[in-house]
Amino acid sequence: MNFFNKFMLAIIDVFWVNLSYIISINIVDYGDTASYISAYKQDALVVSIIYLLCFYFLKLYDSLWTSAGIDEFLMGVGASILGGGISSIYSRYFGEWLPLNVIIVAITFAMITTLGFRVLFRLYRRGVISMSNKELENFQKVMIVGAGSAGVMILREMLDRRELKYNPIAIIDDSPSKLGKKIFGVKVIGNRYDIPKIVEEQEIETILIAIPSIDNKNKSEIIDICKDTGCKLKIIPGIYEILSGKAKVSNIKDIDLEDLLGREPIILDNKGISDYLTDKVVLVTGGGGSIGSELCRQIAKYEPKMLIILDIYENNAYDIQNELKYRYDELNLKVLIASVRDRNRIESIFEEYKPQVVFHAAAHKHVPLMEDSPMEAIKNNVFGTLNVAECADKYNVEKFVLISTDKAVNPTSVMGTTKRICEMIVQAMDKKSKTEFVAVRFGNVLGSNGSVIPLFKKQIAHGGPVTVTDKNITRFFMLIPEAAQLVLQAGAFAQGGEIFVLDMGKPVRIYDLACDLIRLSGFEPGRDIKIEITGLRPGEKLYEEILMNEEGLQKTGHNKIFIGKPIFEDMDKLKKKLDELKLLIEANNSEELKLELKELVPTYKAQDSEEASITSED
Repeated sequence: MNFFNKFMLAIIDVFWVNLSYIISINIVDYGDTASYISAYKQDALVVSIIYLLCFYFLKLYDSLWTSAGIDEFLMGVGASILGGGISSIYSRYFGEWLPLNVIIVAITFAMITTLGFRVLFRLYRRGVISMSNKELENFQKVMIVGAGSAGVMILREMLDRRELKYNPIAIIDDSPSKLGKKIFGVKVIGNRYDIPKIVEEQEIETILIAIPSIDNKNKSEIIDICKDTGCKLKIIPGIYEILSGKAKVSNIKDIDLEDLLGREPIILDNKGISDYLTDKVVLVTGGGGSIGSELCRQIAKYEPKMLIILDIYENNAYDIQNELKYRYDELNLKVLIASVRDRNRIESIFEEYKPQVVFHAAAHKHVPLMEDSPMEAIKNNVFGTLNVAECADKYNVEKFVLISTDKAVNPTSVMGTTKRICEMIVQAMDKKSKTEFVAVRFGNVLGSNGSVIPLFKKQIAHGGPVTVTDKNITRFFMLIPEAAQLVLQAGAFAQGGEIFVLDMGKPVRIYDLACDLIRLSGFEPGRDIKIEITGLRPGEKLYEEILMNEEGLQKTGHNKIFIGKPIFEDMDKLKKKLDELKLLIEANNSEELKLELKELVPTYKAQDSEEASITSED
């Protein structure tokens, strides 16, 4: 509430308080009403100030009670009694004395009038006084899932703030004891399994899931029920919204694929991670990217001696720098703009800062773009990794963790092939170095730069069509924080030479994912938003693999992390091939380039546009 509204409410309170005292003097007849009124007039200013101060300190001016409950009402009662009590003490010893009966009646009237005005205002805002059925026709019909504290808060705000144009129609809750009960006039009329029927009967347009403490499995099940209703789906982000009192309409968010996946929280061995990160100098290359920046956020929690963010793109680096400075004011943070291709620059950084742990996330990752610019992929991914790895060896880094990809397995793209070569560099370097070199391999990350999710959302926002390369294409998906946490955990398990493979869950069909996103946005796939099949792009597979057949699989101390056995250890042979690759790049010989990549990675199967098109039609 702004200053003007507070001032006007204070004027109204002064009016009601003084009127209450005058009425009480007239009601309680002591035979000399005129003299008591004259006596009160001398104390009226002080009494008004006392009441206003009591109302102020007990927060009656924080709002016009658009969303007050029993606690706010009790504070109002307490403020009126306190104001009356202090006023009577003042009148007794410093002002003009009034009889006790008059004071008690005056306090009662002051309580009724000041609190009554606020209640009437709340009723007005809620629309009980003036809201017509015709006006409600323009409001969104809302179903609230959850009759707990969060649901009550949201419901109350929807009723009080009619300008939001939400019309809560029904409440859903799985508790049998709440069935049939009314909350602010809105009835609890079923459980989660009744949602489709109630949506149809009540013509619901928006469903709001208001259960911040719900576990991922149940949340996923409820979303799965809701997504076929054609309603827009929204959700309260988390339990902290209730604890901080922020369960408000302004804080709800659209349902996302992250909610739909229903992943359980990652349980980490914090001591193991802390042992190799706390009080260490940690370098993250590509630290401004999706994975790199999340690694930085997670690393900052473990209080490193220094966190060095290295990135070639200054805007991303600047964003994560500001975020970390704000969240961790004691973090010793260094942000450096540099390219991993520049060996001299990288070496000077290692020489100056002497990092003890390196997470190498810098890479070109976009498959079709790298098909068009294969030399750039090799320069950045292969030789960039070689530069950082050799510097890590030279300057005695303790751990070197490469961020790899499932596209490195039996690659059909230049990008995937370069990442497989990066894994080979790491495995070969480990055999000749005191540094523990490891790689961590996982699939697509939801919401990352280049991820299909942001593209789909933009296409839906523009009314479609949503473009899918193939109806049968599948991908493994992981959440950004989930991936970063498991990378840190894998680093704790590292002994050298391993390729850690993260459990990505079941592969997701991209076509189904597109349909889910369309439905979650309140549209019907094919009818409201079309899905267009465009054909596989150069370098794309129908499905990704996590392990090569010859690698096998070993368990670790974490149920979501596995180890592929090292299969490449000859650094001399690799360096010779890399020198040949460099000569081809310097000669700009693109024709021989893919043949050389094939020699380096025998499982690489180049796929041109025509082959991709044929594969798409199969």
